[in-house]
Amino acid sequence: MHHSGPSVLRIQENLTSAVTFILVGFSEYPHLQVPLFLLFLIIYTVTVLGNLGMIAIIRLNPKLHTPMYFFLSHLSFVDFCYSTVVTPKLLENLIVEDRRISFTGCVMQFFFACIFVVTETFMLAVMAYDRFVAVCNPLLYTVAMSQKLCCSLVAASYSWGIICSFVFIHFMLTLFFCGTKFINNFVCEHDAIVAVACSDPYISQKVIFIFATFNELSSLMIILTSYVFIVITVMKMPTTGGHYKVFSTCASHLTTITIFHSIIICLYCVPTAKSSWLLVKVASVFYAIIIPILNPMIYSLRNKDVRDAVRKLLSSHIS
Repeated sequence: MHHSGPSVLRIQENLTSAVTFILVGFSEYPHLQVPLFLLFLIIYTVTVLGNLGMIAIIRLNPKLHTPMYFFLSHLSFVDFCYSTVVTPKLLENLIVEDRRISFTGCVMQFFFACIFVVTETFMLAVMAYDRFVAVCNPLLYTVAMSQKLCCSLVAASYSWGIICSFVFIHFMLTLFFCGTKFINNFVCEHDAIVAVACSDPYISQKVIFIFATFNELSSLMIILTSYVFIVITVMKMPTTGGHYKVFSTCASHLTTITIFHSIIICLYCVPTAKSSWLLVKVASVFYAIIIPILNPMIYSLRNKDVRDAVRKLLSSHIS
């Protein structure tokens, strides 16, 4: 009897390797395929140009070599990567009849998407901490936010993203998949993948729920604590001009956080009924496509330093 273990595993692996997923995407709305394709293509192009442009501007302009912009350039990089992991496949699915994706392809897409979402979650928390130090300890800011600390905080965000991803993939791969399955989304998103498993996904779902909740609560705690201190400090300031300046720097960050976290909470921390797949798809569109385009727009439109840097670059090129 004891010989059957490995062979059963091998059969399971063989079956799993022959699995094909079909991404349903928005195929139930045929008349929307072309308009959605054009819309998402425009958004993706702007996202790529916006985020890479942001990184270039920050690199090229010595005035922007500060911790805040160092974090912002990494945020742009993460957004660019995330968008690139998800959007091309979505665009392809909107114009090609064949919506198949291999099991490996699907798992890899989830793996990378997960790294970048978790990294962004903590990058936003790091940026809140940075604003806290800048507002509450302005004299110690350059000492407190040393280059070494900034690099460590960014490295920690990426590392935790990678760790989470490996954990999720590990538990997902303990599941058993068979045959051809329809994934009710346009991305290989965790809930959609485990929903088509041929074995009970309870543990995998529990693990991602626990991690997502931990990531949400811990990053939101850092953000809220930072902003409570920021508000208290600002309220003590004598001039209204000072108030406005601080809040305008923080407003862009707060806007991003609010949108990002409300979507993640809807997707992962609130149990969804199977009937609400459309809601899940819309939320996925939001954080796969809309959030990555928002950051460069929010920061460039609201931020005087960035606008000045762009103007300088343009005028130097024209002259």
